[in-house]
Amino acid sequence: MSRVRLGAVSYLNVRPLVYGLERRDDVSLRFDVPSECARLLAAGEIDLGMVPSITYLDRPTDRIVPGVCIGSDGPVASVALFARKPIHDVRSIALDTSSRTSAMLTKVLCARKFGIAPAFVPHQPDLAGMLASADAALLIGDPALFVDYAALGATKIDLGDAWTSMTGLPFVWAVWSGPSDAVTARTVSVLNDAARDGGGHLDAIADEYCADRPERRGAARAYLRNNLRFALDARAIDGLRTYFREAASLGLVADRALEWFA
Repeated sequence: MSRVRLGAVSYLNVRPLVYGLERRDDVSLRFDVPSECARLLAAGEIDLGMVPSITYLDRPTDRIVPGVCIGSDGPVASVALFARKPIHDVRSIALDTSSRTSAMLTKVLCARKFGIAPAFVPHQPDLAGMLASADAALLIGDPALFVDYAALGATKIDLGDAWTSMTGLPFVWAVWSGPSDAVTARTVSVLNDAARDGGGHLDAIADEYCADRPERRGAARAYLRNNLRFALDARAIDGLRTYFREAASLGLVADRALEWFA
């Protein structure tokens, strides 16, 4: 049996979804930043990727694995704008180049919620450098979760919280997706089982992930328990569709219907 090549984001937030997969002989698993996961999928170097949700709109023949996602319903903690001035006074934002989904959400929120039209500048995820070149900075993943932003004189605007307060809906940050013939129903079942198993071991996952930084374990445990939701249920799907519609209405993407693996 050929192994299904999986690519997942290299942050803490994905670890409950891949729990136990490294012990299976029918899948292989690698970790990269979200933008690299999308590139690997486009290059055919992985069969299925836990990719930024906006990637789905770039690939018209792809499908989504039902049931599981990286999502939030309120504050997410790991996707945020950091600013040294009030958001309504921000005229430039440095965008973390690691994920297009969060960058696109930033643009939607600026237009729909914050009422600003700043200049957007791509930047590597380095908060001090970002704030030296722009009024505010978008960071995602572990850098946003663990950064000491107060030491830089910045405040934090949680984008998961901003989205839910605007729409009343969850936000879907990433999904398993790939070409329509990439995986069978068996793989869909394996991925849902892994997510279910991971949900029962959140503290152990956080502790193992932070083994070399034990001072982060408390924050990591709280993050997995309180900030993330891993079920791609009806409300999450509504949130994903709403995000796509909002981005399309601003001319940032072309919307499309959601299609699923069996």
